[in-house]
Amino acid sequence: MEQTLTSTVTDTALLFEGGGMRASLTSAVVAELLRERIHMDFVAGVSAGASNTVNYVARDPERARRSFVDFAEDPRFGDWRTFLRGKGLFNAEYIYEHAGLPEADLPFDFATFQANPAAVVLAGFDARTGRTRWWTREDMQTLPELMVRVRASSTMPLLMPPVHAEGTVYVDGALGVDGGIPVTAAEDAGYERMLVVMTRERSYVKAPERFPSVYQHLFRRHPAVAEALLTRWRRYNATRERLFEMEREGRAYLFVPEVMPVRNGERSVARLAAAHELGLAQVRREMPAIRAFLGV
Repeated sequence: MEQTLTSTVTDTALLFEGGGMRASLTSAVVAELLRERIHMDFVAGVSAGASNTVNYVARDPERARRSFVDFAEDPRFGDWRTFLRGKGLFNAEYIYEHAGLPEADLPFDFATFQANPAAVVLAGFDARTGRTRWWTREDMQTLPELMVRVRASSTMPLLMPPVHAEGTVYVDGALGVDGGIPVTAAEDAGYERMLVVMTRERSYVKAPERFPSVYQHLFRRHPAVAEALLTRWRRYNATRERLFEMEREGRAYLFVPEVMPVRNGERSVARLAAAHELGLAQVRREMPAIRAFLGV
């Protein structure tokens, strides 16, 4: 029997920033929005935010948590051994393209994802052209098509091997136009109001990379990646300033971590679980204000 799902918020975009394992905290927002039955009609994510996006659209709060907490205990999750074998510090092929299969360890509910009427947008970065690639449902009509794009969006340069797809090479979508927060996707779809789930504290300002020549050398085959890495700080800081201005105007609600206790490469399940609990406590405190902003 086919599911019939509906959206409860249709005038506001939901956006998820990336940040690697910092999503252990922001996955709590996914879980709590779902528990509160707040179902938004447009959802976009970049990098780790792509995982938050698809877990939200699949309406799976438990998988949202497991993806960034318990899953780190899986010996196949990746480490220096997988890195030295060319599979990445995070074993991306396993994480994204195998673990989510129906009989695997982190099964993804693709039927619910398909039944959800929400528009979905994920971002990747074309390493050859330097262009941002926005993927929509048309690009993700099967589970493998979806998961390879979540992987591509999440592929941190150097730490994970690039993804070869669509006749080109993709790396982390955070290198693209917005620096890691998919505001452009929402604006291009006509949204003027946004609920944005961020992974850095309010006081954070991204600094320029300290050793540009190293990036230029490491990415000499893909100079667009080096250029994007070296200029990302400008795009990222500008996007945050634009969002803070939207917040002042009442057009955006920003979930900004009060404290971010983990780094993007954190592997300790205890620390990841503690971060998730921090996120839960904060989003529960903020839920009345979020509901008021959304009008639900």
